Amino acid sequence: MKFYSVFLLSLLYIPCSLAQNTKGLTGQPDTSYTTFSAYRSTSKQHPNIKIVGEKKFSSVKESRGLTYCNPGKRDLKVDVFQPKAWKSGGYPAVLIVHGGGWRSGNRTQHIPLAQHLAAAGFTSFTVEYRLSTEALYPAAVHDVKAAIRWVRANARRFNIDSSQIAILGFSAGGELAAFVGTTSGISRFEGGECSKGHSSDVQAIVDIDGTLSFVHPESGEGDDRKSTSAASYWFGYSKAENPELWKDASPLTHAGNNKAPVLFLNSSVDRMHAGRDDFRKVLDGNGVYSEVFTFEGAPHSFCLFEPWFTPTVDHIARFLNGVFSKK
Repeated sequence: MKFYSVFLLSLLYIPCSLAQNTKGLTGQPDTSYTTFSAYRSTSKQHPNIKIVGEKKFSSVKESRGLTYCNPGKRDLKVDVFQPKAWKSGGYPAVLIVHGGGWRSGNRTQHIPLAQHLAAAGFTSFTVEYRLSTEALYPAAVHDVKAAIRWVRANARRFNIDSSQIAILGFSAGGELAAFVGTTSGISRFEGGECSKGHSSDVQAIVDIDGTLSFVHPESGEGDDRKSTSAASYWFGYSKAENPELWKDASPLTHAGNNKAPVLFLNSSVDRMHAGRDDFRKVLDGNGVYSEVFTFEGAPHSFCLFEPWFTPTVDHIARFLNGVFSKK
């Protein structure tokens, strides 16, 4: 398939004698991770949880299914939720990146979050990116960076303050959010398509249960003994085959480059935020603000359900208002 060759670019940076494994490139979407599938598994231990549905706010304007980039003639879509009231100077923006092991999941899972954040005064975007059934690492990184550039290119259209852009992600999306933030200004992660001439820098990062390192002792990624792990599919190499790629693809590796304040919202599943404490030590050493809030006893997919959804929104709004009020 035509898109294979583009994503062998990682070989230019991470030497490896083995050929990249493309068996996961099925060209078909993986629909195994949905809000409902997460509900079915999570409700066994938490029977009182509730799925958070979409909510129309009279103060919010919605624009769904817009194309932000089309690599290889593939239209990548984004949904926009913006406060209706005009604001001089524009509103802060939040780009929301879904989870699903870099292989599954869908941007629509976070429409409720985008709607609530828009009602709280943030122009919010739910973004899709190429999953590992379609393209290998670093395609997803390139896509998300292209989405940020597109947001900046359309700042006037959506009444955005382009100096106040945050990236937020859950699970695999949290890893992507942290990675995109920490690799600001590193050209080899930028990708060459769409909205050229605009910056992909972000001014705040919200990582909801996303790993900070694929190679940290706390990491649970890369166990391929029973079946191919999500990260092995994404990279096209197991951890043993190409450990340098796994390290280079870790946000922790690039933490020293990061200047954006970071909020970590975490479940009680420790492996989902592997490397977080070491990441924060690097930020502390560089004078970059970060904070952590852990939902004690919460499952990994907590942000999709009540009773955790509302306090998740509150924590995000509080953090971003605090960060952006200082700019």
